[in-house]
Amino acid sequence: MNREIHSWWSPSLHKHMEIAVYGHYGFALLMFPTAAADYLEYERFSLIDAIAQFIDSGKCKVFSINSINTESWMNSHMHPAHRAIRHQQYNEYVVNEVVPFIHHHCRGRVMTITSGASLGAWHAANILFRRPDLFDGVIAMSGTFDVKIYTDGYYDDNCYFNSPVDYLPNLNDDYYLPLLRQKRHIYIVSGQGAYEGPQHSRRLSEILAAKGIPHELDLWGHDIPHEWWTWHRMLPHYLGSRF
Repeated sequence: MNREIHSWWSPSLHKHMEIAVYGHYGFALLMFPTAAADYLEYERFSLIDAIAQFIDSGKCKVFSINSINTESWMNSHMHPAHRAIRHQQYNEYVVNEVVPFIHHHCRGRVMTITSGASLGAWHAANILFRRPDLFDGVIAMSGTFDVKIYTDGYYDDNCYFNSPVDYLPNLNDDYYLPLLRQKRHIYIVSGQGAYEGPQHSRRLSEILAAKGIPHELDLWGHDIPHEWWTWHRMLPHYLGSRF
């Protein structure tokens, strides 16, 4: 498998940011880490190995990026307003730096699907719903989609516009909503076992359905926990059966 590590000084975040690339060809799969993890997490926990057949066959090329969750939503020492501001800077990094990097690496605009597990699922879904002009779908595994979980009761516009269960019901514009209604690769997936929260996926699905946004809600069994082996099964299933 072709494996590359790239990095640059991010003007959006004012820090050094790394990105791992796996594969040569195919649509771009942009992966967001879980919780406080980094750009190599999916390699360390063998999720890259689990989808190696799709990378090696040229179906997809994986771009695994770093997170700054410990500088934003997961930093209890920061005021929630500052957490939200820092996350907005991360959005700018993804849109203004990572997306152009993907296009350059792929020698043009290619279908770009976002994905992640746990907190990474929220990142992946949120960036798609915010910028459906740049992204073509999402595989969100075991996510929660309400940013208020991380704001300690604080709420402002930066929180609202990063909380899909809040802003999606009010989305009625003539640009972004029609783009979302054209998507054919929105997959909201969760187990129903230990430490999973399938109610979060159900709630998001209800909102998407009410807005006429095509998607698949897939709740796996009560024996499917919030664990790596779950995502080792989920992601290959969708890459193999939906693309």
